[in-house]
Amino acid sequence: MGVRVKDIAKLALVSPAAVSLALNNKPGVGLETRERIIRIARDLGHDGPKALLIPKAVAEPVCFLHIARHGHAVNRDHDVFIADYIEGLGQGARLQGLSLGITTFKATPIEAILQSASSMDAAGFIVLGTELEEADVAAFSRLDRPVVFIDTWYDFLPFDFVDMNNEDSVFAIVREFMERGHRSIGMVKGSIETRNLKLREEGFVASLARLGLAYDPALVFAVDSTFHGATADMRAILQGGRRLPTALFCANDIIACGCIRAFQHEGVRVPEELSIIGFDDLPLSATADPPLTTMQVSKSQIGRMAVQLVSTRIRNGVGTPSVKVLIGGRLVERQSVRDLAVSAEMRPAKARAGARASIQIGGNS
Repeated sequence: MGVRVKDIAKLALVSPAAVSLALNNKPGVGLETRERIIRIARDLGHDGPKALLIPKAVAEPVCFLHIARHGHAVNRDHDVFIADYIEGLGQGARLQGLSLGITTFKATPIEAILQSASSMDAAGFIVLGTELEEADVAAFSRLDRPVVFIDTWYDFLPFDFVDMNNEDSVFAIVREFMERGHRSIGMVKGSIETRNLKLREEGFVASLARLGLAYDPALVFAVDSTFHGATADMRAILQGGRRLPTALFCANDIIACGCIRAFQHEGVRVPEELSIIGFDDLPLSATADPPLTTMQVSKSQIGRMAVQLVSTRIRNGVGTPSVKVLIGGRLVERQSVRDLAVSAEMRPAKARAGARASIQIGGNS
């Protein structure tokens, strides 16, 4: 007797209806539940009619090219960030009946990367584009297999891209500051630009304009994108007597946490004197002092979407128009933002005390 739907449902802890939806590739079942049902069905030898039940033995290989060109954004500080991408890629590969390989390149010329990729036994590639410039991305057109880029985005290149929606996410951050009463809002960016960091800076300027707030280039600071580098650079900025706003958007959580450490060293209290919001929701943001308010973007969802796109290219050919997908974010509120609507009289005396005389807080707000 063949495998019955109710047997799969029992093992997967779902209803028979959910099993039917999953095996027939219909909506109505969450991704993790669908994946669990399909895996159990395959293990039981179910001979379902859909391509989702491709036997593991014939799964086509795809390769994730984990590229660090200079290491200012793709480094040990960001290992958890990359791990989330890989988790999503793995989930997506299993769901699409593909096998996933990972190859890492550090400080490798693009020509050498392309030569290596050309010799790989892979039906398609998913490329970490964080540190790739536009010319680097364009060079991948020489590969004769499907390529999807994650963690970057270029408008005029005919590739598939899956990235976070930087502009919308930054707008939500600036609006959060504004709703908390802040009008003097600055930004800390990376001294070595990546495409995403550049998009966040552009989104910051555009968001201020859309909300009717003034943009002051003197309140935009550049620091290294590593934790220790950001700490050292921000300490030097503070010791130089630079004027600070009441609120700072930091281009990512590593930068934000490095800056918080610098503020602690230099006597600037967060959030009593300076509010901060980061970007990425890395685990260290929850353990920062104070815990960091930040923008959460689903890296695993980006990974799953990338596999779906490369799978479509592998099975349907590469002649269709390119697809560019942006994944939205969600603001995670913690304790690094102060509400300026609270009157000075209601705050503790310690919070009312000024910073060191060499550090000006709040600009002209």
